[in-house]
Amino acid sequence: MAIAYIGLGSNLEQPASHILQALRELSQLAQCELTGVSNSYRSLAVGPGEQPDYVNAAARLSTDLSPIALLDAIQGIEQFHGRVRDIRWGPRTLDLDMLLFDTLQMSSERLILPHPRAHERDFVLRPLLDIDETLCFPDGRCVVDCLHTADANGLRVLQTSNELWQPLRG
Repeated sequence: MAIAYIGLGSNLEQPASHILQALRELSQLAQCELTGVSNSYRSLAVGPGEQPDYVNAAARLSTDLSPIALLDAIQGIEQFHGRVRDIRWGPRTLDLDMLLFDTLQMSSERLILPHPRAHERDFVLRPLLDIDETLCFPDGRCVVDCLHTADANGLRVLQTSNELWQPLRG
């Protein structure tokens, strides 16, 4: 089984609810097992115009799916949540990004691994560290080291990983 890390973000229509529901849906994906969940964080929006703050989190999956099959599955979850792809970095009900897939490095029209900006964003790095403090990118850079030079987006913990896991186990 491969290990994949998924970044979750939402800043529209009750973002914390979208994140929790998306975690439930990730836990129910065929050929996948949800094995880790980060704290959820409120962060400043990155993108055009005035936008509401984001809620961000990360999840770790063990999966037998290929990277493209997993991408298809997470994009299906986004569509279920009403994701509209009209403005790059615009507001969204749900954004699911495949951040890492084992140590795979790939670049295709649909998917770049690892995520090309993951190492620059505290709202990606901090949740990854919540799941695995020793995690490194395929090129050897450790997530904890990247966090020291990442853009600060005013992260504030909203819910702990234990609080997020609780409804997923019930």
